Amino acid sequence: MNWQNRLITIYLYVCKHYQQNLWAYSQRMSNHADLSFSDEEVITLFLFGVMDKHREIKGIYEYADRHLRDWFPRLPGYVAYVQRLNRVADVFAPLLALIQQEQETRNAGQVWLTDSFPVILARQGRRFNACVAKQLADSGYCSTKKLYYHGVRVHIIGRRQPGSLPIPEYIGVTGASDHDGKIFDQIRPQLYNNELYGDKAYQRPDAECIRRAQNLTVLTPVKKQKGQHHLEPQDQWFIDSSFSRAATD
Repeated sequence: MNWQNRLITIYLYVCKHYQQNLWAYSQRMSNHADLSFSDEEVITLFLFGVMDKHREIKGIYEYADRHLRDWFPRLPGYVAYVQRLNRVADVFAPLLALIQQEQETRNAGQVWLTDSFPVILARQGRRFNACVAKQLADSGYCSTKKLYYHGVRVHIIGRRQPGSLPIPEYIGVTGASDHDGKIFDQIRPQLYNNELYGDKAYQRPDAECIRRAQNLTVLTPVKKQKGQHHLEPQDQWFIDSSFSRAATD
């Protein structure tokens, strides 16, 4: 799809959902406000800029101002555009929920993949004096990077998408000290009728009960027992066959 078709597709999608129900999430304008540049255009321009890998509002605006004036002839100045974007900011959460629901329906046959990653706000000794996001962030240990840090963890469950990154369906942010297994226990009751692949942190002692009750099979690598240097052949075969199946489904 070329960029023109992508821009038109985004605009039509936004118009459809904005006129149906998303308008209720935007702030009301005064009776004398200039709406010649519509809320739908504000949202479309922002989404198109993000999809085009712009990460700052100013970069999105400058690109539109230079290259998209023919498509957005009523584009206001930068300050006015930011003000309009702030007025529709609450639209993006329900819009994202709609997109996720549609993707879930479209990819219903794909397995789930889950993992988490750290967002480090202060590391090592500096974590003791860190004051950023104290309501959520705390101290934890990242075994992959082998460091103690102050920050948060982002937990994601996504549908496998062949040839591309998984499509997120559940995203949560917790303190750095919250273990993956603990957070998984909170979301697991919402998962049914599928397979889920994760690392060893997602192994639970009641996995068989969950499989029977929810038709949810959680597949994780087999742990070596204390003092065991090599996995048994059947355990190694289980790992290889399970994860190669996830890669080829």
